[in-house]
Amino acid sequence: MASAVINYRRDGEIAVLTVDHPPVNALSRDVRSGLLEAIRQAEEDAAVRAVVIRCAGRTFIAGADVSEFDLPPQEPHLPELTQAIENACKPVVAALHGTALGGGFEIALASHYRVATVAAKVGLPEVKLGVIPGAGGTQRLPRLVGVPDALRMIVGGESITAKQAFEIGAVDEVVDGDLETAAIAAARRLIGPGVSPRRTGSLPVAPVAAAVFDDARNAARARQRHLQAPLVAIDAIAAACELPLEEGLRRERELFLERRASPQAAALRNAFLGQSEVAKVPGLSEVPARDIARVAVLGGGTMGGGIAICFANAGIPVVLKEVDATALERGVATIRKNYQASVARGTLSEDEMHRRLELIRPTLAWQDVADVDLIVEAVFEDMAVKREVFEQLDAIARPGAILATNTSYLDVAEIASCTRRPQDVVGMHFFSPANVMRLLENVRTERTAPEVLATVMKLGRKLGKIAVLVGGCDGFVGNRMLAQRTREAWFLLEEGALPQQVDAALVDFGFPMGPFAVGDLAGLDIGWRNRKARAHLRKPGVRDCDLLDQVCELGRLGQKTGAGWYRYEPGNRTPIPDVAIEELIVAHSQRKGIVRRVIDDREIVERCVFSMINEGAKILAEGVAARPVDVDMVWLNGYGFPSWRGGPLFYADQLGLQEVLAATENYCRQFGPDFWTPASLLRELVAKGQTFYQRTVLPA
Repeated sequence: MASAVINYRRDGEIAVLTVDHPPVNALSRDVRSGLLEAIRQAEEDAAVRAVVIRCAGRTFIAGADVSEFDLPPQEPHLPELTQAIENACKPVVAALHGTALGGGFEIALASHYRVATVAAKVGLPEVKLGVIPGAGGTQRLPRLVGVPDALRMIVGGESITAKQAFEIGAVDEVVDGDLETAAIAAARRLIGPGVSPRRTGSLPVAPVAAAVFDDARNAARARQRHLQAPLVAIDAIAAACELPLEEGLRRERELFLERRASPQAAALRNAFLGQSEVAKVPGLSEVPARDIARVAVLGGGTMGGGIAICFANAGIPVVLKEVDATALERGVATIRKNYQASVARGTLSEDEMHRRLELIRPTLAWQDVADVDLIVEAVFEDMAVKREVFEQLDAIARPGAILATNTSYLDVAEIASCTRRPQDVVGMHFFSPANVMRLLENVRTERTAPEVLATVMKLGRKLGKIAVLVGGCDGFVGNRMLAQRTREAWFLLEEGALPQQVDAALVDFGFPMGPFAVGDLAGLDIGWRNRKARAHLRKPGVRDCDLLDQVCELGRLGQKTGAGWYRYEPGNRTPIPDVAIEELIVAHSQRKGIVRRVIDDREIVERCVFSMINEGAKILAEGVAARPVDVDMVWLNGYGFPSWRGGPLFYADQLGLQEVLAATENYCRQFGPDFWTPASLLRELVAKGQTFYQRTVLPA
């Protein structure tokens, strides 16, 4: 028997079932049904005495088929397959290579023997998508490895190496040679005299004290705050200790289906699936990309050095240009220090560090960047400076080279206008630290050539980034929305809140840090410098808050000076509320004639988050972002928006756009129309009873 995705063949008395469903052998309906049919055929074949399940390609079954995530479950369901494997009267051996994750590892757990390559990894990462293992993982793994190790693997959702899996009993054999040969040999040993299949489900669960589960719940509440799935997974593992296998499997499935239908799981699926969705840019799928073999980065500061590291890490030679020897030496030293830290942590070998450093060629000479395929400018955020740089690039860069600016706010079209090749100019907005942050905002202009856009999107993926294509405007998507939150956070201070209250409210909402703690971490002088550079954009008579100016003028620039919005003890990054800042804020309110009041956390969250959502609606209507998912991926991957809320626009959809609009209208009445006029798109969607994600027609 053979199906489109399952190959069935015999090696003597061993049936070898090969899953061939690229790229990662995901558990689609065809894979499930094909494997189930093949197992049944092997059971009925008198010439077969044992079965090997293996996979073609670079990996064993790496999990569920993401294209089925939001579809109704289709038969055969995975529990039917895993139960058929475990109940088989002939031994079943799972041959694991690459990654055996989620349902793939559950198939292995249901098998009677597991052989893995040295490089293989196994895991049950379902909690990261807001669900729990639903095909026996929470019931079989505790029987194989014990409750403590099962809790660590399932509740944490992290994969482990084959060696680690062997040490705890999750796999039975680790091989350095040919996997299929080893798996077939194992199958032959299992059909020897007096040997019968070892069914995982028949093994007892080693008893543990109730405190083990209490400790696990307390740890999950502390480390995975806001997430519901880890706590449900603990309940499912506890059921393995309390119930016979059949009842435990039934309880696990009930919990799985409840979690699968939950809003939090839907949000986490959106956060996960959106990472691949943003790469599918409408109109670019058939556009050929240019070859990028060598690049240059202008500027060896924190940002430029980080960008150079990104290219070197991807194996792309990069010329790093600075204006003077001192700055260049400092930049190279910082890059080397960054790599040395990775070596010290054990995440990079010494040889690999040297290989990557050799890909970075420092220079002071303009002619050294003349023949590269892509030049990324990472100089001072000033239009006059950038215009001067691009005029120079236009004069020396080879025809067809892509000229990219790393600007965070400035008009890319204006930068392009000072060249004779605006079709080759694009924004590549990396986020700091560039070698760590995953987001890359690629900024198009009306004149950017489609093949240039296709190139920078493809390049973003090669760099390991989540690249999002956006249009040109002040701040693009991320910083344009951030400006709304920042403004409201400052206004909240004027009206009665303190930095620690605003930060606490937004951390409780789900952000890893509040805006004032983030400012201290990044350095308040960055925002101060940007505020001064943009002073000419402020309109007379429109409310403004200069608290940041006052804090910075005191020399309080954040953690690096030991004080900013908070104070810091030497050698300690923990923000400590400072009475001096409270006095400064209160005095500021008095000078402006603002009567301070008690502000509750709900108002803080609404004003900081709904102002962003309202701006996101304007961004969509203007076509700066083509789709809601583009907005959400920017905020999930560049600004710490909680993944379990799915992104600002997904969160708005789940909350209800009517509620968002009502609150926005209320704040418009309370504070005036300058900042709180509801977006026309928001009104339109509420009137039609639609959501952001139901809006499929793009602006003209």
